[in-house]
Amino acid sequence: MGIGATAGVAAIGGFALNAQAENSDTASGSDASGASDALVFDKDDYTEKTETIADASGTDREVTYRFYKPRNYVAHPVDDTHQSLCVSVPVKVDGKAVDASHAPIVLANAVGAYMSSSVAEATGVGQNALEMTGMGGSSGGMPSGMPSGMPSDGAGGGPGGGAGAVNGMVNLAKLALTAGYVVVEPGARGRSLTTSDGTYYGTAPAAIVDLKAAVRYVRFNKGRIPGNTDRIVSTGTSAGGALSALLGASGDSKLYDKYLKDLGAARSSDAIYATGAWCPITDLEHADGAYEWNWGSNATQSTGKAVDQTVSKQLQSQFAEYQASLKLHGLHGYGPLTARNYEDYLLNQYIQPSATAYLEGLSGSDRATYLAKNTFITWKNTKATFTWQDFLTHVGARKKTAPAFDAFDLSAGENNEFGSNTTESRHFTAYSQKNDTTGLTAKRVDSDIPALLDLMNPMHHLGKRNPGRSKHWWIRLGTSDTDTAFTVSANLAAAAAGLGDTVDHSFYWDKGHATNEDPGDFLTWVAQVTGYQG
Repeated sequence: MGIGATAGVAAIGGFALNAQAENSDTASGSDASGASDALVFDKDDYTEKTETIADASGTDREVTYRFYKPRNYVAHPVDDTHQSLCVSVPVKVDGKAVDASHAPIVLANAVGAYMSSSVAEATGVGQNALEMTGMGGSSGGMPSGMPSGMPSDGAGGGPGGGAGAVNGMVNLAKLALTAGYVVVEPGARGRSLTTSDGTYYGTAPAAIVDLKAAVRYVRFNKGRIPGNTDRIVSTGTSAGGALSALLGASGDSKLYDKYLKDLGAARSSDAIYATGAWCPITDLEHADGAYEWNWGSNATQSTGKAVDQTVSKQLQSQFAEYQASLKLHGLHGYGPLTARNYEDYLLNQYIQPSATAYLEGLSGSDRATYLAKNTFITWKNTKATFTWQDFLTHVGARKKTAPAFDAFDLSAGENNEFGSNTTESRHFTAYSQKNDTTGLTAKRVDSDIPALLDLMNPMHHLGKRNPGRSKHWWIRLGTSDTDTAFTVSANLAAAAAGLGDTVDHSFYWDKGHATNEDPGDFLTWVAQVTGYQG
């Protein structure tokens, strides 16, 4: 199908780990029943290209690949500019032939801040463009969950930032191609998209529905799209990391069936094999409490002052109650995770090991210089130790005000993510609804909000022990990332590990939002968990 103009309007519509299994559609492979001819992938419709691409070590490689131009992944697109994908298949690297017929497939989304992304203008790999125009939200400022200085090209590939690198961001789509993997780059609708009459059609759950439809398209075209359609690995950063985690957690959940049917998605599985998530902005209905628990005492960047401590403490209390309800245990036999011991857990499991690894990697003189500037760190027996409070002081000002995600004045990007019809932004927590400052008279969130929250939260699906979930998880976060709370990714990791999934979760020392310092390790991990020997 061609790539054209907007066609219509989309239909928008405390757990414990011992909950009943979620109903699942176990369809897999290329079940052709009910599928449109429009969803058949033309394996001969490609252009062969050769580019010089730096691999994960920074070494330039001459890569020859087949580029399959953008095509729609649903039979009845709402917006075929965004509901399209492109495929890149390596043929040669430095003149050496590559057989990618059984290679893992890296599904690299470019979503940030729950905004739209598009490959409609792509002419080669790594050109999935994050769209930042018309961001929505009453404040008009940089949306929640986006690193400052995001490159304007936005080309993503998951934790990619296009040709320009920001905060350590790299283009995973291009790197995966140099590693010999098949790369699929899906566009997706985002929260700021509107029709001519002002109707929002890219708000929740549009983005995750689109990514699921893209996975179904790939699975439906088994044998036509090169690569192993049973070894799809998703990647994403920030809101894209949240969607990657959600895609992994919610595989084949029937909660999305109506949305997928309306779009004419392929009748195949949308389960993925492995998940890569960098600094995921997720678990939104509990994110305000988690953020205050983590950063409540830190001054705010915009004001230089602490937030209203009454609000902060009320939200912290909510977090404590929520954390207790999860009944999660920490990794490596740590035991139950509560608001009381989470500081200790984060320090010992993630933050001090991150500092230790960083310091070990420095020369003796550079280490001595760093320690002289950061006297809060005790360096003994090649191990870094410090207190939680000293660590918070080291990080410094927090990025967001309170509440961080469901703002009282509806100014956060996440408020726009839950917009509906011609209403730009809505509250999605009872606390912010009751404390609204925009003049709303209703004291309860809209009736459709709880269902939308379930559709957008990977913790919901992990709590239901969803059998179609990804069983392999790669999660990364920077220790200076104040776009989110550390407990968000740590809970995600603990929930997956508690179900028996393999989890590789660590932090980058002194790095901020959207960092990716070890893409080579990630690509090696992909080969390991998928069993790929190519």
